[in-house]
Amino acid sequence: MKKTTIHRLLTSAAALAIGLAAALPAQAVEKLKVGFSLDTKESSLQTAWEHFLRSEGERQGQAAGVKIEWTINVANADPARQAANIDDLITKGVDVILARAFDSGAIGTSIRAAKDADIPFVTFDRGSTSGKPTYHVGGDSYDQARTTGEAFAEILKKANIKGKCIELQGMLTDINAVNRSKAWNAVGKKTGQYETILQVPTEWNPELFRSGLTNALNAKPEANCVFAASDFAFPSIQAALEKANRWAPAGQPKHMMLATTDLLAAAVKPMENGYIDVSTNWDAYLQAKEAVRVLIAIKKKEDPKCSSDGCLAKGVLVTPATIKTIPNLWSRDFKN
Repeated sequence: MKKTTIHRLLTSAAALAIGLAAALPAQAVEKLKVGFSLDTKESSLQTAWEHFLRSEGERQGQAAGVKIEWTINVANADPARQAANIDDLITKGVDVILARAFDSGAIGTSIRAAKDADIPFVTFDRGSTSGKPTYHVGGDSYDQARTTGEAFAEILKKANIKGKCIELQGMLTDINAVNRSKAWNAVGKKTGQYETILQVPTEWNPELFRSGLTNALNAKPEANCVFAASDFAFPSIQAALEKANRWAPAGQPKHMMLATTDLLAAAVKPMENGYIDVSTNWDAYLQAKEAVRVLIAIKKKEDPKCSSDGCLAKGVLVTPATIKTIPNLWSRDFKN
């Protein structure tokens, strides 16, 4: 066969293929309008969540044929403002609401308002104690404190130390704070390696972290360890330990053994420098990834197969030996 004939046949075949491709209907891209209500935006955690939600929305959305359009508002730590913000999202006609509640006990009013408007409602990070959302997405706060407690018990065991710990509790209207306290004390009881000798409510107030720990150290000078339900206010913890002359890295005689959850930005350097013995992080990337998966499932009218507690992302255990090498550690990589 002549080369010119072969060339004509190939050209005709290519033209036919192009014509057939043009005749096929393009995959329709579905729009998904998501209203995201943030309780506050005071740290790099919220910045990381927003970044990962948008990037995962684009990545997963492209694969699913869904284009997510975000409307984001911030309540500035005011539950009344958050309720008004969510009412505004309902009025705008979003397809689904994603909300990080400032108050787990107050968000139920907004859940019911969305339900009345036939809009699915997904709680994010903080669950609701006052109404059942369509789904909940967040971190596994009970498992977070459990893994921290178990690792801490092993550290104490290897050092042949019986822990007498001060527990810095969170805001007890926050379900995550409640879960962490339960898990921490359950591990202590199960292992017998440490006990909580004093609980200090902090209401997530940095000043109460400082004054509460200062008072606790004065009342319980025998304390040799501290568990913080969150380390976002770690400078306040440091200030109290410095005042008590107990601020020293691991291996030093004055070291106060420290276990935390979250490993937020304020705790990264103290852990790198050996002041925090162990923590389980609050994984912003995996939480955002799971949230987008659930949002797309709602759009597709599919079951995201959440457990009875929700679609939860577990945290990663971090120590001074691993903090610089663990991938996707948002608190290390995102700055306030």
